[in-house]
Amino acid sequence: MTRRVFVLGLDSLPPSVLYTELGERYFPYISGLVAESQRYIMRSCHPPITVPAWMTMFTGKTPGELGVYGFRHRRPGEFSYYIVNSRSIRAETIWDWAGKRGLRVGLYGVPPTYPPKPVHGFMVTDFTTPGPEKPYTFPPWLRKELEAATGPTRFDIVYRSHDKSRVARELLQMLDNHLRQVEYLATRKQWDIFIHVEISVDRAHHAFWRYFDKTHPRYEHHPEYSKVVPEVYRRIDEWFEKLHRKLPRDTVIVIVSDHGIKAMKGAFLLNQWLIEQGYLKLKVDPAGLKPGTDLREDMVDWEHTIAWAWGGYYSRVFINLKGREKKGAVEPKYYEETLEQLRRDLEKIKGPSNEQWLNKAYRPAEIYPEVNGDPPDLMLYLDDLWWRPAGTLGWPTNYLEENDRGPDDAVHDWHGVYTVYDPEETLEKGNRGEIRIEKIRSHLEQIITQHK
Repeated sequence: MTRRVFVLGLDSLPPSVLYTELGERYFPYISGLVAESQRYIMRSCHPPITVPAWMTMFTGKTPGELGVYGFRHRRPGEFSYYIVNSRSIRAETIWDWAGKRGLRVGLYGVPPTYPPKPVHGFMVTDFTTPGPEKPYTFPPWLRKELEAATGPTRFDIVYRSHDKSRVARELLQMLDNHLRQVEYLATRKQWDIFIHVEISVDRAHHAFWRYFDKTHPRYEHHPEYSKVVPEVYRRIDEWFEKLHRKLPRDTVIVIVSDHGIKAMKGAFLLNQWLIEQGYLKLKVDPAGLKPGTDLREDMVDWEHTIAWAWGGYYSRVFINLKGREKKGAVEPKYYEETLEQLRRDLEKIKGPSNEQWLNKAYRPAEIYPEVNGDPPDLMLYLDDLWWRPAGTLGWPTNYLEENDRGPDDAVHDWHGVYTVYDPEETLEKGNRGEIRIEKIRSHLEQIITQHK
């Protein structure tokens, strides 16, 4: 007889919440399970971002092996980008592995699973889904059944907005929609392994973290906004308590996140810095640009440009290499010394008060056992992720208090949570130290095999 395994993925939930008194306050039921669980601090991947972190977890492959370095990618020689989707994932997932063994799987919201692929069970895709008008379930006819029972699926919201009241309202609507749908699927469908990733937690953190985290440099108590993150936590906890009581009593429960979260201290204008340092040359006067101007291909003086960068929770830096880029300027024989000089300069960047930052610029081959796909030349983390690299231009300073792409209170952190509750106590309980995200798949396989 196979015992069921239910994986509750809470995107971006940090140990500083779940493993502390905050967890006891906001997740009373889940914290009770955690106290009786095998607990780990989960070390996320490079980069610690939703795409590719969940797929690193469920394939056991690093982003380099997957060839997925973020939600968007550029092809060498092109300035434009493409969006990663399920077709970008060619490695075997844990649900592929389970299906081959005759186990039925249920997937909900695992990024990136759009467009849906056949599985031995059923699937509802994730926040990368363009909208409910697109095919988003497997089998295809599940969509009609699900919508009839729970209403149209909400995949994501606009969370970088100054209209915080609207963000809060739509966030809670989306969360409730997801929880209704997962309960419907988990209680009415056959499955041996169910994986639910809830993106609403991440969206709440990014939109409302400074109203929740009292250590945030811009912390502000607000009568409405300070309640949003606790309310998201509370709804998930109360929902899961009810769902858990409907599952077979011997179901193994896994609580996991893909990365952590922490306060965003500010944004650093990396392309402006590259211009100042002589690495990036424009055809126009940078001083005449409006704040927030995107770097466009037609405004770059490629003949005299050495490098440019993308913003994000980390920065991807590209060398304008001759023979690879359309208008490459750096001779291949100078690539290594150019890259190393740029790396040294990036790692010397200091804060707005000339304070020392912990910056790390990696070549992909240094951090991955294998490098596939379209990697950047350098992957840059500013001040151990506390500062967000920004790619836009036209600002009067290189240091912004907030994100250049709209309000965003938080940045990602290296550590998340991983805890396994076994009601039959076949696993040793208590703190088990650190586990790397790419090791979780094999750990889950052992649990599933053990309980067949």
